[in-house]
Amino acid sequence: MTMTHLSRRTALLALAASGLAFRPALAQAAPMLRVVKDPNCGCCEAWVEVLQSEGFTAEVELMEFDALQAHKAASGIPAGMVSCHTAHVEGYALEGHVPAADIRRLLAERPEAVGLAVPGMPYGSPGMGPETEREAYDVHLIRKDGTTEVFSSYAAA
Repeated sequence: MTMTHLSRRTALLALAASGLAFRPALAQAAPMLRVVKDPNCGCCEAWVEVLQSEGFTAEVELMEFDALQAHKAASGIPAGMVSCHTAHVEGYALEGHVPAADIRRLLAERPEAVGLAVPGMPYGSPGMGPETEREAYDVHLIRKDGTTEVFSSYAAA
């Protein structure tokens, strides 16, 4: 009687070939964004597309202007930080065209904060035209007491 001895390498290759290989620990669900926006705003849709291409998932809720402004205030967005849409991810608010890298940093660092904001609609921010023609802008961290500080800065391109 002949015994076949399988090495660990052969066993792992067999598992991989059968599609039963272990998933890496880093393969987690993509962060889910809940985006609240005006039904007529196209740049908000462009921002959502940029974030989806960066691995986020999103559900979009349309809200008329007055209700959207009330939603921003209820979410802790100071008047000086307002932009066109508000998103929520893992307990944080995101106001405006916040880049994916800053959202990932926020989720990794988990500061005591309301969230992040890119006030206004700076040209070249995600969803607002080509980054190669970007105007300078800052991403602000909104503290729970309503104060803000610069979280990251993007120089003009």
